[in-house]
Amino acid sequence: MRIYAVADIHGRQDKMALIRENIARFKPDVLVVAGDITHPARPQAGISQIGELPLPVLAIRGNSDRSRVESLIEEHPGIHSLHLREVSVNGVDFVGVHGTIPVPFRSRVCLREKRFREQLDPLLRGHSVLVAHPPPLGFLDEVLGRFHAGSKSILEIISRVQPALFLCGHIHERPGTAFVGKTLVVNCTLARKGAGALIEFERGRVPEAMMLA
Repeated sequence: MRIYAVADIHGRQDKMALIRENIARFKPDVLVVAGDITHPARPQAGISQIGELPLPVLAIRGNSDRSRVESLIEEHPGIHSLHLREVSVNGVDFVGVHGTIPVPFRSRVCLREKRFREQLDPLLRGHSVLVAHPPPLGFLDEVLGRFHAGSKSILEIISRVQPALFLCGHIHERPGTAFVGKTLVVNCTLARKGAGALIEFERGRVPEAMMLA
């Protein structure tokens, strides 16, 4: 299965054009959007454009997506929300969680993180693809090349469950890949010169990721 993963579109038309070009070129089976989909002033337009793409779209909300974006995702027939639910595409199980709260030198997924961890745990397994907006603390999360700004809770979840693949964005400076134990972590941000990531995923095998630029 070929996954095209992106994050941090921010409603920009040049990023949408890039996504369309890469879908036409690489023919992925599914598009995963790991948050910050819309421009705050034009949330409806951003969701509509993503939902009209010619393939299944799975999405979660990021920190720049206002709360209304959550309901727009839920209501659009072309997008499947991953927030605290499991969605299967071609036999691959995706699970996600909305939101990010940037705080000094750290990111929180939400204020009540213990509650969201309790809701995620029953959904996740070793073969799952987990999607959240912030990266795990200490991995692909350096701001200004110095400060780690990832999520401690996300790191704890990944370390404990070891899902096969974790997709994120949020930290614009650090597109790329890393491993947390057996979990392949991919920061698929479109910021700066990033174009997302293509991941070849076969259940029971280590995923292979190619960063696009």
